[in-house]
Amino acid sequence: MAYVITDDCIACGTCIDECPVGAISEGDIYKIDPEACTDCGTCADVCPSEAIVQG
Repeated sequence: MAYVITDDCIACGTCIDECPVGAISEGDIYKIDPEACTDCGTCADVCPSEAIVQG
């Protein structure tokens, strides 16, 4: 199951650089493309606001 970014996202950008497949896009709240997400969890590991959870 792909990871998702919750409303707790502070749009800091930390997760974007960590995603090995470029599945994360910027916005007021960042978004993860579920088709591109490989479920590696790297983004969740680095998120300072714990806004990324397994969907």
